[in-house]
Amino acid sequence: MSTHPRAGQPAQTEDLIDVAHLVTAYYTRQPDPEQIDQQVAFGTSGHRGSALDTAFNEAHILATTQAICEYRAAQGTEGPLFIGRDTHALSEPAWASALEVLVANGVDVMVDSADRYTPTPAVSVAILRANAGDPAAQADGIVVTPSHNPPRDGGFKYNPPHGGPADTDATGWIADRANELLRAGLDGVRRVPFAQAREVAEEFDFMGTYVAALPEVIDLDAIREAGIKIGADPLGGAAVDYWGAIAQAHNLDLTVINPLVDPTWRFMTLDWDGKIRMDCSSPNAMASLIANKDAFQISTGNDADADRHGIVTPDGGLMNPNHYLAVAIDYLYGGGRPNWPSTAAIGKTLVSSSMIDRVAEGVGRELVEVPVGFKWFVPGLLDGSIGFGGEESAGASFLTRDCSVWSTDKDGIILALLAAEIQAVTGKSPSQRYAELVAEHGDPAYARIDAPANREQKAKLKALSPADVTATSLAGEEITAILTEAPGNGAAIGGLKVQTKSAWFAARPSGTEDVYKIYAESFQGPDHLAQVQQEAQALVDAALTS
Repeated sequence: MSTHPRAGQPAQTEDLIDVAHLVTAYYTRQPDPEQIDQQVAFGTSGHRGSALDTAFNEAHILATTQAICEYRAAQGTEGPLFIGRDTHALSEPAWASALEVLVANGVDVMVDSADRYTPTPAVSVAILRANAGDPAAQADGIVVTPSHNPPRDGGFKYNPPHGGPADTDATGWIADRANELLRAGLDGVRRVPFAQAREVAEEFDFMGTYVAALPEVIDLDAIREAGIKIGADPLGGAAVDYWGAIAQAHNLDLTVINPLVDPTWRFMTLDWDGKIRMDCSSPNAMASLIANKDAFQISTGNDADADRHGIVTPDGGLMNPNHYLAVAIDYLYGGGRPNWPSTAAIGKTLVSSSMIDRVAEGVGRELVEVPVGFKWFVPGLLDGSIGFGGEESAGASFLTRDCSVWSTDKDGIILALLAAEIQAVTGKSPSQRYAELVAEHGDPAYARIDAPANREQKAKLKALSPADVTATSLAGEEITAILTEAPGNGAAIGGLKVQTKSAWFAARPSGTEDVYKIYAESFQGPDHLAQVQQEAQALVDAALTS
């Protein structure tokens, strides 16, 4: 993938969306339900698309919300539904459309009492606490967000009563029903005027509930007593009010670096491909924070719905997400959470670094390796059998200090605060601790590349079996495992993972583009990694053409 010549540089006028044009398209463009690109389709994080492509329009949201109402009724979910939105231009229109349908269907809707933005983890925490208080009337939720996607996009995701991302049994049913409603011209969609819906909806203090509960999951006393100087950049997203409230409520030396909300995100630096993207794991998107790294002991950024984290230190700059996950796990299981039982396992996705495997062995804990998608960690976080679940895309969550469930969706805020706790308790930055882990376990080289694949090839990749791979070695090492199912739970990985003694690669089809993704890692350095990548692509291409 070639890097755009202005990657990491401030956005210019020509990079910005026309917000009025985008919102007008939301209301005026009508999707063709026979066009696959204009149908409702749930990926790992809900339905996403742009109104400009007729992929995220009012009809999509009306149909999807009606489908959610019918699904929750069929499941016997009779408690309140918590709904939040982020700062994308399409989020408030979609939130309003959803509210009209929810109220018309008799759902008890809980909206933000300040009529502001709500991070994904705050919705998850609200659902779980409501259900703990009244298990008989199960609550669920909707978050209107396309996460870190560019400003032209919208997103819509459903969280069932377990508080985390909906599984494919739910999203498949909801998408099928939504597309039926689209084909019927929305016949069957119930709706009331927005003014009536807003008057009926109940108000809930998402921010106050979340901020007050933070000492349950983070040692804020240690951060405050050590005087850790924190810089928090919400990147114009839903955490914008939360960081200031956290600083005030818990008396932390925390500065909100950029409190500006602008649906064009004109204050961002461009990502690797020249697009504005609020990816807090990208050095290009985080260029401004990195340039100011010496002003704080810990700097952090979040994506638009605050379910991802980026950690910046004066000595290390922006940490690779895999590196920080390894440090967080090492700290939490190595003494940072003494009340966690020895049975609490470590959860990782199979495309995350094998450094985590070595750290898990070092702290003597079981490692549970699952397919890509945070939904796989939900059962373990709920029952306490998994203490920490994380994925290479900078998303993670973990249990409270007394081993109770906190959030079953990704929580970029607590991961950011954990970095400050690590600094306070150990006297070392997370990047310094990672250097120590490298000295103990080796220095892995990790990368992801994309390779072209059409729809038929992607379907074939998804259906591969170990028998389809005839190679016996990879980059000079004997192949020790060929996986199409995750070892942690036996679930299909939707692709292939090949392992050797010191390296591995995983190949998965993209859900939105005509490519497949190759994740690879080697403990023998960058040159060996390049050889692994080259042979991985040849191996997969051979399997796809056989």
